[in-house]
Amino acid sequence: MIKIMKYNEVPVSEIFARTEPKVDVEATVRNIIQDVIDKKDQAVREYTLKLDGVDIEDPEVSEAEFAEAMEAVAPGFLEILKKASANIRKFHEKQVRNSFIINDEEGVVMGQKVIPVDRAGVYVPGGTAPLSSTVLMDVIPAKIAGVKEVMVMTPPNKEGKIDPSILAAAKVAGADRVFKVGGAQAIAALAYGTEKIPRADKIVGPGNAYVAEAKRQVYGKVSIDMIAGPSEILIVADGKTDPRYAAADLLSQAEHDRMASAVLVTDSFELAEKVAEEIEKQIRLLDRKDIARASIDDNGKIIVADDIRTAIDIANELAPEHLELCVDDPFSLLNSIRHAGSIFMGRNCPEALGDYMAGPNHTLPTGGTARFSSPLSVDDFVKKSQYTYFTKEALDRIARDIAVFAETEGLTGHARSAVIRTEDN
Repeated sequence: MIKIMKYNEVPVSEIFARTEPKVDVEATVRNIIQDVIDKKDQAVREYTLKLDGVDIEDPEVSEAEFAEAMEAVAPGFLEILKKASANIRKFHEKQVRNSFIINDEEGVVMGQKVIPVDRAGVYVPGGTAPLSSTVLMDVIPAKIAGVKEVMVMTPPNKEGKIDPSILAAAKVAGADRVFKVGGAQAIAALAYGTEKIPRADKIVGPGNAYVAEAKRQVYGKVSIDMIAGPSEILIVADGKTDPRYAAADLLSQAEHDRMASAVLVTDSFELAEKVAEEIEKQIRLLDRKDIARASIDDNGKIIVADDIRTAIDIANELAPEHLELCVDDPFSLLNSIRHAGSIFMGRNCPEALGDYMAGPNHTLPTGGTARFSSPLSVDDFVKKSQYTYFTKEALDRIARDIAVFAETEGLTGHARSAVIRTEDN
């Protein structure tokens, strides 16, 4: 059963503490990456057989497989994918940055170019919860950014197939290619390239501990979005909150995995008790109740604070992935929130709304990293180049300043490269 405690009974640093098992995957992942570097497609095929139980000669999804998936997916779900896609696109189009130029001084032109990466890889978990929503959330911003080729990597099932919902989402989102490869071997293939899988410039998307560790190890050879940890939700709720809603929202994250963390902070002990009761009623209704049970028992907490302002202080200290403000006037609190991945405002804005349909991205910083990082966005798929142009006359005006600066740093070669041009007068 979920724990209820007073705020001063537990250090803030322990509110999201998890009873994580010590699993050392570093060496295993390093070996997988090296095998892919050395043997390329052969290694990818061998690991797919070993880990996914299926031998796949050509890992790329064919047009025939796409067509089969589009036929297999329910028409109603396809329409929902399109509606969600439109909402995601509308939100992320506002993130597009423009290049700029400055030429307000005679003889001087400076500027910045915003350039998309050439190729992006999107990792999408499969298994018991094929995350077609992740396809939309990660592919659409990349295409809006102007990425030429967006590749989706996702593990196959025992029949060597990809869940039709993932392929349908890839088609709706505009993915260019899909590969039936999962795990650390997929990340290695994207980072280094194989005969059949091109090297990517950016890798995004969530995954298990092996995928996360692989992203960590290939970073620097390729860019990544973030190292995603277990999912987490923090609900700030006053005493007028419906306990059924709060319990349902906590369980929506608890069912992700056993390491997920679901926390409620409230100023009402009565609400705390009612939410705990509701969790016990509702958890029995979930298909993934065993996973949710472990998450709630090991990592779930209800914290009773003195007031809502204290609850906001807790939220800022924790920097949660998902933050729900279940109060009458959430906008009065919005400016007080400094650290959160995604903020859900009011009593009618469950976190699941953001997972699927609203439009803002659901690939979010976890583990307190919202203190310094942001949700996935169009910015993740672009880079910037700056440029400078000076006429001879413009350089002459500041050459001596350059030289003094350089000489102060002991770099006389730098100084000479500026003043030598003035000596040609």
